[in-house]
Amino acid sequence: MTASLLGLRTVIYPAPDLQAAKAWWTELLGFGPYFDQPFYVGFEAGGYELGLLPDGDPADGALTYWGVADVSAAVEAALALGATVHVPAAEVGEGVVTGTVRSPQGTIVGFISNPHFSAT
Repeated sequence: MTASLLGLRTVIYPAPDLQAAKAWWTELLGFGPYFDQPFYVGFEAGGYELGLLPDGDPADGALTYWGVADVSAAVEAALALGATVHVPAAEVGEGVVTGTVRSPQGTIVGFISNPHFSAT
């Protein structure tokens, strides 16, 4: 069982102080977020998602998500190779599905299926 990776899609940074993180990224990027809610802030950066997650664990570091056609199948393929579930596959809104696993080496690998993504 394998998971066909479609390319990088999203990086999400833990942001316990969401307002400070949003201000910092806005200044660095030179523009504000396209999505701004208390549970998540999203920037479109070069055609990709840069997210800020207030509930993210800074000990996990930034979470990188690889595009896949089927998140559940990608998670299952990773589990078959010795990974463990970090966050189960689930829809996070507007048809976007994410899931993360912890590889046997301890790193977190994210998978995302986003029907709104279009590589530019």
